[in-house]
Order: sequence, then C-alpha cells, then structure tokens
Amino acid sequence: MNIGIDKIGCYTPHLFVDMKQLAVARDVDPGKFITGIGQEKMALAPITQDTVTLAANAALEILDEDDKEKIDLVIVGTESGIDQSKSAATYVHRLIGLKPQARTFEIKQACYGATAGIQMAKGHVALHPDRKALVIGSDIARYGLNTSGEVTQGAGAVAMLISQNPRLLAFEEHNAYATDDIMDFWRPTYSENAFVDGKFSNEQYISFFNKVWEQYKEKTQLGLADYEAICFHMPYTKMGLKALRTILDEGAEADRERLLANYEISKTYNKNIGNIYTASLYLSLLSLLENKTDLQAGARIGMYSYGSGAIGEFFSCVLQPNYRNYLYQAHHAEMFAARKEVSVTKYEEIFQEKLPTDGAAVSLNIDEDPAAIVVAGIKDHKRQYVNKTK
Repeated sequence: MNIGIDKIGCYTPHLFVDMKQLAVARDVDPGKFITGIGQEKMALAPITQDTVTLAANAALEILDEDDKEKIDLVIVGTESGIDQSKSAATYVHRLIGLKPQARTFEIKQACYGATAGIQMAKGHVALHPDRKALVIGSDIARYGLNTSGEVTQGAGAVAMLISQNPRLLAFEEHNAYATDDIMDFWRPTYSENAFVDGKFSNEQYISFFNKVWEQYKEKTQLGLADYEAICFHMPYTKMGLKALRTILDEGAEADRERLLANYEISKTYNKNIGNIYTASLYLSLLSLLENKTDLQAGARIGMYSYGSGAIGEFFSCVLQPNYRNYLYQAHHAEMFAARKEVSVTKYEEIFQEKLPTDGAAVSLNIDEDPAAIVVAGIKDHKRQYVNKTK
C-alpha cells in the first residue's frame, strides 16, 4: 500500500520585518543576516494569532468536504502550545469543521513534532486505508529582542493530509533515527523565550544528520545519485546547507550540482518566513515542490528532521504522477504578495504585546487581521477563537 502526502498547504501571518532594516537597527552588517544566516524576511505574528490559529488557517484552505468526512485523526506538532493540558488539535478540529468521530492530540519534541505525527499517521492509514489523517506543524519562534537568535525568529504552519494512494508524495519503507539526551535548545515552562547553546546545537544538528544518513544508506543501499533533492529542517536556511556539504564528496559532480541547486530552491519560503520549528522541514519541502517546476514523477526526495534535545530522523518520499495538479501554489503566492512590511519600531511594539497571564478578560480588534481564523480575546480563562468564514 502506498501511503503519503495527498495535500499540503502553509500559512504565515500577514506581517513581516525586512532583515536589512533589522540589521541596520541592530547596528549589524546586513550581509551577516542575509548571507551569513540566510534570512531575508521574518514573519511576525500579531496578538490575534497563535499556534492554534496558524494551524487552523493552514488546514482550512486545502481541505474539501470529502477530506473532512474521511479525516478521523488530527495531530498538531508544536513547541508553542497555548495550554498545558488541552491540545491545539482539539481547537483546530472544531475551527475547521471536522466530524466528532476523530482522535485529536498534540505532540511536543522540539522541531521533530510534525515528523512524529506523520509516522503515527502512516500507521493509522495502514490500519484504516479508507480514512485520512491531518498532520500540522505550527509554531512561533521567539528568542527576544536584541538577542543572538532574534534574526531566526518566525511564525507559521504547514498542514498535510496523509492518505493511501497519495497524489503528491509516497513515503518509502525505511527510516533511520537516533536519540540522545542533550541540552542544545530548550524552553522551561517559566520562560516565554527559548534558550539555545548555538554552537553546540549547530554541531549536534550536523552530527545527528551524519548518523542517520549513514544508517539510512546501510538500510537501503541508496546514495546521493538516487536523490533529486534533500530537504532539511531549517532553523535558519544556512544550517541545512552546512549539513548537506558534509556528504557532497560522496557523489559525482552532477550529484553535487543538482543537490546544491535544489537546496537553494527548497529554502525560498523559509528565508521569507523564518524559523517555524516543527513545520520548517515541511515548508522546505513545499518550497521545493512549488518552485522547482521541472521535478518529474518518480523523483526521490530525502527528508532530514531534527528536534533539539535531541532526535534526528532521515526518510524519503517519491513524487507521484501529475503531482503539480494538486498543489496550492497560486494561493500561496497570493498570501506572500499580500503581506505587509512593518518598521522595526512597529515590530518591537507588536512583539511585546501579550495576552493576559492572570486570566483577565480582554477583547482584541480582529478587523486588523485578514486571517480567516483569529484569536478574539480571553473570557473566563478561555481563549476565544473566531472563524470569520462561518
């Protein structure tokens, strides 16, 4: 049975900060942000967007009524959860209008959550071939103003419909994975912003990649020549390139040129949104599919997922016939084109806006947010969500 991604869509808020402007404001050479880190724009979530709304907005545009009837598993991977008990998936389930006969839950393992969700969804579909699973990665990366990680912040979500006989990509049989208890990146419950040991985290990202790549080659006997492209989790777009370069000597010149060229295409959306944690790998995949117009059916795409703390996994998928007919490229192009740049001063103002943490009631102006699904406020310790399309 072929199981894979039948549909994929993304959502990012309507506001962004230009990295050149942020560099000037921080008295940094713009080349450090744009070339050194590889980021051009940073998506900014207004107070009316959170993990739930980002996830719901990403799913809303790709699902039709037939999908909604067949979805009976909803998984949201995030490390930006809004509740210590109730899952984001439960809110999403209602906001996008799914039937009650469904399992819903949230997964947390740093940037690996969506990949874990996909592995669970594969098993579910294998047992229930007539059903579908919705897996969403949704996050808001926050390191704080004037911090070393500020340039890698971002906000967004990627939603994927997992089914048998997928129209986009079929997962291949093997996976390679590794876990180790390390402290390269973490966010204690008392902190709104993450902590990161940047140099150590970069080293571990590459180390885990090399481990799982070697495992995968041993399991499958595949090498660089067998891949049209390899997509990476992108905490910033230069990171994946550093890992890719460690294995390029294994291939011929044509392999190196192909993989490097396709890596550049795969980072198109990421460099204009920023880090969205568990959705970043799948944003890279989406960028490749929508911007590399001559990919052929049967092409193999490698996938490297990394979640700090830490787990790494490598797997691959194969493009299906006529896959381009089932992409939402025009919708995504409209979304990017409609975004509004804000000044650094305005960005700092929005960044510091917070919902009450003491349970106080508040109403928000949702008219300024063009998204279909928004946070309208807090009442009785409950976030108030609104789907404007209903």
